[in-house]
Amino acid sequence: MAGMGGGVVLIPVLTFFGLPIKEIIAISIVSVIATSSGAASAYVRDHITNLKVGMFLEMFTMSGAIIGAMITVATRQQYLYIVFGLVLLISWATMWFQSYQKWHPVTEQDGFSRWLELRGSYYDHAAGKTIEYSARRAYLGGPMMFCAGLVAGLLGIGAGALKVLVMDLVMGLPAKVSTTTSNLIIGVTGLAGASVYMAAGLIHPGLATPIIIGIVSGAFLGTRVLVRLQNRTIHMFFLFILALLAIEMLYKGIKGL
Repeated sequence: MAGMGGGVVLIPVLTFFGLPIKEIIAISIVSVIATSSGAASAYVRDHITNLKVGMFLEMFTMSGAIIGAMITVATRQQYLYIVFGLVLLISWATMWFQSYQKWHPVTEQDGFSRWLELRGSYYDHAAGKTIEYSARRAYLGGPMMFCAGLVAGLLGIGAGALKVLVMDLVMGLPAKVSTTTSNLIIGVTGLAGASVYMAAGLIHPGLATPIIIGIVSGAFLGTRVLVRLQNRTIHMFFLFILALLAIEMLYKGIKGL
């Protein structure tokens, strides 16, 4: 529902079972691929996802994910807890600010975004009308998505919060388009990062399999709920989850140090 890969929920929960956070991150990034596969297919079918925007931004997120995963493999575990918590807090603060910003259509595209043909439309069931939109500042969105991919590979999350923020605030896309396109991008980003963790021997199929089954089931259910909700409802739900998990991860990291 929120355009996340599910890792921001999965990783804090699995730490309760005493698993090393590097192994959890590796499992999480595999689950991110499963989440994207389950949700993105439904959103593409409903014509909400913007494929051109997604394919353009994927080039940057994949590069960042590979570098981020390599950093995690070589980093002390306790620092990962703290970085995870800080990333969630930054996402929470930005989303809080964004929740009070009303979306306004882009009236004039820059030349680069127009050349890439980054525009589209979708039928909004909650609003009962067709929404037409255009993207802007693709020249900024790409490099910022590299940073989001870096965080995704580093922490084993979809970094959907950061991806959605870039598409909302920088590129001017509607919240539902940002959320659904984020779901498409996180799968490809996760695949790039997972290749590094697999090479390091951190992915255990016996742990990953039941998690993926649950993740895919939840992702399909989430897609059915999203199309019937108001954009503000999605934001407030997302904010509540982020705040709880950020506090938990920071506490564990500081306590461990």
